[in-house]
Order: sequence, then C-alpha cells, then structure tokens
Amino acid sequence: MPFIPHTEEDIRSMLDRIGADSIEDLFDEIPKELRAPALEKVPEGLNEMAISRLMQERAARDGMASNFIGAGAYEHHIPAAVWQIATRGEFYSAYTPYQAEASQGTLQLIYEYQTMISRLTGMEASNASLYDGASALAEAVLMAVRVNRRSKSKKILVPGALHPDYRRVIHTLIGNQGIELVEIPFDEASGQTPVEALAPFADDDVTAMIISQPNFFGILEDVDALTGWAEQREVPVIAVVNPVSLALLKPPGEWGENGVDIVVGEGQPLGAPLSSGGPYFGFMTTRKKHIRQMPGRIVGRAKDADGKPGYVLTLQAREQHIRRSKATSNICTNQGLVVTAATIHMSMLGDEGLTRVAEACYANTHALVEKLAAKGIKPRFTGEYFYEVALDFGGDAAGRVQAMADAGVLAGYQLGRDYAQLDGCVLACATETKTDADLEQYVTTCEQAKAA
Repeated sequence: MPFIPHTEEDIRSMLDRIGADSIEDLFDEIPKELRAPALEKVPEGLNEMAISRLMQERAARDGMASNFIGAGAYEHHIPAAVWQIATRGEFYSAYTPYQAEASQGTLQLIYEYQTMISRLTGMEASNASLYDGASALAEAVLMAVRVNRRSKSKKILVPGALHPDYRRVIHTLIGNQGIELVEIPFDEASGQTPVEALAPFADDDVTAMIISQPNFFGILEDVDALTGWAEQREVPVIAVVNPVSLALLKPPGEWGENGVDIVVGEGQPLGAPLSSGGPYFGFMTTRKKHIRQMPGRIVGRAKDADGKPGYVLTLQAREQHIRRSKATSNICTNQGLVVTAATIHMSMLGDEGLTRVAEACYANTHALVEKLAAKGIKPRFTGEYFYEVALDFGGDAAGRVQAMADAGVLAGYQLGRDYAQLDGCVLACATETKTDADLEQYVTTCEQAKAA
C-alpha cells in the first residue's frame, strides 16, 4: 500500500474495543529480552515533497551506467503500458483466485498466460508460475523423480554449463532428499556439453537429465543429440530455457524425436525490470501425461450452466488442498503480479514483436564481438552463441571491469567467480536496448581501461 491508513484515532478506537492500553500490550506474551529494540537511526518522517526530493538525490548517485550484464537477469525494453495495466487495482490487489465466481478476470489472465507459455515452449500444459527459474528447476527435478518411477537410482545428470545459481539452488533444495546430482563437464574449447561426455553413463540407471539452452555461457547446445541420447535410454529430459530465445530457436517440445518432458526457466525477460534481484517468476511446462505430477496449480476453461465460458482452478495438487502429505509440492503461492505483467508484455509484442526482440539481441551481441575482435578481444569459446558471450579479457580482468564501471559501462559478469579455469573471462550481453553508439562506447571504454 502507498501509505499507512490508520490514524491515531483509529488505533485508539481499536485498542479500546479489544481492551488494550497500547499496541505493545498486544505482544505482552513475548519476553522483553526477545523484542527488537527501538529503531534509533530512523529519522523523523518527511512530507511527500521532501521525501520525493530525497529519493531523487539518492537515485542520482547511481548514475545511468550502460549495462551489458546478463547472467540470468536481462535488460529489455518494457512498453509503458505493461506496468500501467498490471498495477491497476483489479490486478494489483488481487491475491489468489480461490473463489472462481469473484475471480474470473484473474483466472482468465492465468489461463491465457498458461496458453502463451505452452505455445512458446512447444509443450502441452503449463502451471501458474513458480518463485523463480532456479526454484522451478529444483521442482522439476523432484517432478522427474516422481515421473520416472522405473528408475531407482535418483541420479540426475546436471551440466557444468548450467547457471551456477541454479546448480546451487537445486543442491540446497533437494540435496537432503536422497537425490544424486552428477555434474557433466563442458568442452573447454567450444563451451558446449558434448554428447561424448555422457558416455560414462550409457549403462547407468539415470533418473533424469538437464539440458540448458542457451547454456550459462550463452552457447547453443546440440539439443537434438543430447535429447536423443536420453530418449534412447528412456531418461526424462528437463529443459532450462531463456523465453526470448524461443522466438528464434527450436522449442523444447520439438527437441530430438519426441521433445523433452519438462521445461522450466526464468520469466524475467518477459516484462519484469531489473530491480535488485526481483521479484521475478519461474515458469514450468510439461507433457499432458505428466500433468498430475506438476507442482503448483492449473487454470482451465469450462462452461457454466448457461453454456457461457468460465475459468476455474482445474488442478491444484498442493498440500493446502486434497492431497496433503501426498502433494507434489509445498509451493503455496506464486508470483502472480509479475506473471500478469509478463502476460500483458507477450500480448503486446505478439509473435512478430518477440521475434524482432530476439533478432535484435542476437545481432547486437554479435556486432559487439566483431568490434572487440578488431581490438584483439575475442570470445573464449568457439561454439555459436545467442545473445551472451564469454569474452577473454585476459590479465587483470577484474581491474578492467572496475575501471569500465567507473567510466559508466558495466562490462559484464566475471566468470572467474564460478569457474576457476575461466578467470579473466567476462560474460557480456547486448540486448535490443543497445544502440551502435552504446557498442562503440563499450569498445572505447574497454581500450581505455586496459591502457590505465
């Protein structure tokens, strides 16, 4: 809410009604030594004009750096209408659509979101979102274990080229559930996950395999070959994808001969701004035959007694509802507001608009690489990339990145933080928001930083 609505008179009236002398009396059962002390450094309240001026001054300190950092959260243009509509009262304050008769608008929006995400990924069914892409992958791993009851090993093949945060999250969320996560190395030259790296597991009992497309380095994997390897062994495949890339690339539902089993990813590129780490949302789609093992909830389209279309919660196999201890997950909410924005965003762009965005991202990143190559800075890997690329800065990469930041250019993500063998490499991303002047600024600033 934009302000606290209770006046001193309101508070006094409520306290009198319940027979308490003060708000503190409402918490008298909590021992004093456990209570938080007063917030001594919080200043006195300011009026609206003063607080607006203060926040403008603080925002100005951040400047307007040219951002080339991707690594899982991307700067895309968001039409002004997206959040203007998403923050209307009927969307902004609607929490959860349990009462269908009072929530037709929210239910219809979720149904349309599910339709769009299913179409984008080439799958048959979508749930109504998860917390973020990383937790969506963890839920997908648990779902794959339930789907592949034939397997007894609970062994999951995880590519080393998967986003490091995703790998950390799945280790945290499922590490104590008897599931073995086995890392598959990537090729040091191409940056891809070669099919040959799967040879040691050819005769093993593998429960599921994860494929990231593009992978963390922005490299495009040979998804047909990897999926085919799994299909021959009846191993379920979990695809981790960037939704913008699917406007150009083959959808996971068409990988290999029959497509993958589960698709997850981070929905932030679809209308969510870069905002200090979130909130974002995770998406998940699957084949219809696996739908009862999917966590979260699903909205369906039905007809009422008069034959008019209506929207209902068709499936919600959660512990809050009928399944209790047999629930697929304990996910109790979703990122509904961000999903609302994503649905509006996709509706406004349409197929053609999203394709243009993807093409511009691809073209800008490749143009940046060409400009840098002329100055002696080349990609670390030989594999084809989408709109992120690992650049080999060499030498003091950390110092150069800092010098570029000081000059107003955020050069990218330093891969040495997560991969010791890639120390000196920077993962850069140029989306549709970048102009040729921005690319030239990157190159110039990079040269100046090296000279310094």
